[in-house]
Amino acid sequence: MTLNRRDFMASSAAAATMLATGTIPAKAAGDAARIGYNGDFWGASVASIANAKELWAKHGVEADTKVFTNGPIQVQALGANSLEFGYLGPGALWLPATGKAKIIAVNDVGFSDRVIAQAGIASIADLKGKKVAVPAGTSGDMLLRLALAKAGMKMDDIEVVPMDPSTVVAAFSSKQVDAAGIWYPFVGIIRKTVPDLVEIAKNDDFYPATTFPSVFIARNDLVESNPDLVKKVIGVIKEAQDYRAAHLDEAVDITAKQLGIPAEQLKTEAGYGKLMTSTELAKLTRDGTVAGWFSTMNELFKTFGKFDTALDPKDYYMADLYLAA
Repeated sequence: MTLNRRDFMASSAAAATMLATGTIPAKAAGDAARIGYNGDFWGASVASIANAKELWAKHGVEADTKVFTNGPIQVQALGANSLEFGYLGPGALWLPATGKAKIIAVNDVGFSDRVIAQAGIASIADLKGKKVAVPAGTSGDMLLRLALAKAGMKMDDIEVVPMDPSTVVAAFSSKQVDAAGIWYPFVGIIRKTVPDLVEIAKNDDFYPATTFPSVFIARNDLVESNPDLVKKVIGVIKEAQDYRAAHLDEAVDITAKQLGIPAEQLKTEAGYGKLMTSTELAKLTRDGTVAGWFSTMNELFKTFGKFDTALDPKDYYMADLYLAA
């Protein structure tokens, strides 16, 4: 499986294949819920903890959890009524901002993105005219654009080479590209073969003015037709988040077991996120901080040309439901 939690764009064909092959099975109505998650630590840890600790049943949810390679495919599945809930990394937040889904909870704030370069390249300014690999429309893409702007540069000043994350690893490791906009755990994988790589930009350089949150989403109609189920799922999310914050090492082990991969592969990634409790997120929701994160992301997406106008965060972040759960 290619670990890819921030892809902006997903293939409709891939989604159609997933639906046609029955990867997302139909479930009974009522408290049953089909729930998607991404195949990495931040995308899978809440669902993994909920499964391991039987939190779904505790909160009255009959959950059918399914792993996906990225968030946009989950939004397609929501639109096809094949999922009730899902997960999005920051690169896909344009989807709820344009009415494709509702955000029901924030998962974490990510700090795992990097612009990395080959040895000898010391700054973003040094990238002028260089080949830079980036998964288009991801948070790695966002960070690259922010870093270029800070240096007074544009994407036209570099030679952009669009690639999926696994291809970025191969291309950078074989020195086919000079730099890349990518994130951990991929940076760690690359570092094993290119130990002298240079990190020339990171999320922390722009935080808190620009914050990269990942989120949990629900199908639009479900929020209106079954708010009780939505609140039950939020209750699970909150309890799992609190457990993750208090037992990070165990959360890594639980998630690795769920994904069927070595825990070591997730440990570095787990260190590049802000572990927030449900109490902290409730406070940040009440004081408008979370809405501010989404507003800033909206402005970034406009800059990237993803849309001209977007919904107000209050219309796609279900803050009242989150606080009531």
